[in-house]
Parts: sequence; C-alpha cells; structure tokens
Amino acid sequence: MNLLLSDIALPTSLPRKKENQYIDLSKLKIKNCVGCFGCWVKTPGKCVIRDDATKVYPLIAKSEKIIYVTHLYCGSYDVTMKTLLERAIPIQQAFLRLHDKETHHVQRDVVEKDAVILAYGAELEEEKKVFEQLVERNAKNMSFKSWKIHFVMEKELNEVITREVMAWENC
Repeated sequence: MNLLLSDIALPTSLPRKKENQYIDLSKLKIKNCVGCFGCWVKTPGKCVIRDDATKVYPLIAKSEKIIYVTHLYCGSYDVTMKTLLERAIPIQQAFLRLHDKETHHVQRDVVEKDAVILAYGAELEEEKKVFEQLVERNAKNMSFKSWKIHFVMEKELNEVITREVMAWENC
C-alpha cells in the first residue's frame, strides 16, 4: 500500500488506484495526544481517544511507501502533521529494543517503508538542517528503510506531489 499524508489540500489530478491512499489531514479532526499511554496498557495498539487519527495510524503501519507533505515550522513538522505523528504511538509497543546501538521502541506489525518528505515553507538553511536531523531520528522510529527530503516552494508543491506519486507507478 502507498500512503500520502498532507497538511494541505491535495491536487485533484492524482491517480486513483486502490493501492494508493491520499489523506488531507487538514480536513480531519485529530486531537492532541494526552500522554496517558492507554494505547500501550489499556487498549494495546489502539488509542483511547476516538477521533480520525484511529483511522490513519493503522495505514501508516501498513504502508510500504509513504509521502509526508508538511509545512516546515521551526525546523519541525507543522502542527497538523506533528499531532498525527504523535498520535501514531500505538503502532509501537511499550517494550524497548537496541537498534543501531540506540534504544528504540519495538514496532507493532509495522512494514518497513520508503519515505519521501516534502517540506514547504522553509526559509533558513539552519531550519532545513534541523529538520533533516529530525527526520533522520524519526526514520529509526518510523521503520523507514529509505527516505529523502525535498524542500519545496509552496507554489511548486502540487507539481512535486504529482511527480512523487507517479514515481510509485514506475517502481
């Protein structure tokens, strides 16, 4: 399965195929994580907060290819994307493992994935470097087997999104 998560409206011209899922997070109702760890101890693998996030994070776990489209804010994902990623903690277990000589959570049936991050709105090189470091850290927790980041001008975003989705078809 291929998954595109965006914090901005998506182009309507994207190919409609059953293996492709496109989600505009700005149209969903996703509450903040409250840090209760209910997803680990009360209802393992399921967030206790019932909103749209519970439909999205299982798709993240199943996807083999994923594209994140996010506005860059202070060297990080914008609020909409960051909130969803924080709410995706149920796809990890409370248990720890050693990965590349570092401690990380054990994944809960998460497929290794190829990831593309399209970050728009970056103005400063320092902000881009901070984001690159963040994604490198996230890659270990999000089961990325490969990833690339494209810093894109917002006016070019639809074109780049379409190009990246079309690359799914050519693999």
